[in-house]
Amino acid sequence: QVQLVESGGGLVQPGGSLRLSCAASGFTLRYRTIGWFRQAPGKEREGVSCIGSSDGNTYYTDSVKGRFTISRDNAKNTVYLQMNSLKPEDSAVYYCAIAKYGVVTTTPDDFGSWGQGTQVTVSS
Repeated sequence: QVQLVESGGGLVQPGGSLRLSCAASGFTLRYRTIGWFRQAPGKEREGVSCIGSSDGNTYYTDSVKGRFTISRDNAKNTVYLQMNSLKPEDSAVYYCAIAKYGVVTTTPDDFGSWGQGTQVTVSS
């Protein structure tokens, strides 16, 4: 039974930071490519970041480069998204997902198993 559970969202002021967690169960995360996505009301789901099963295989969408960092802790079977210098436009529900084929990608159709999301709201 493959499960992903996101946590760490909440309300934060502009310029603040949050660390999102994607905790995996039912599979070994280190052998999978994991992506972070977000979806704001009225907008399509957007790829934010992705980390492959090998070191150095990461991707960030342009709008978060230099502010967000994706990482994994294989011992804890968890992937993280550290979000710094948050902006109101970062507000969305954030999801993690497992890539179907282990390739670094942020195309939603390339991911086959999803968590239920965690809400991030950036507002003063």
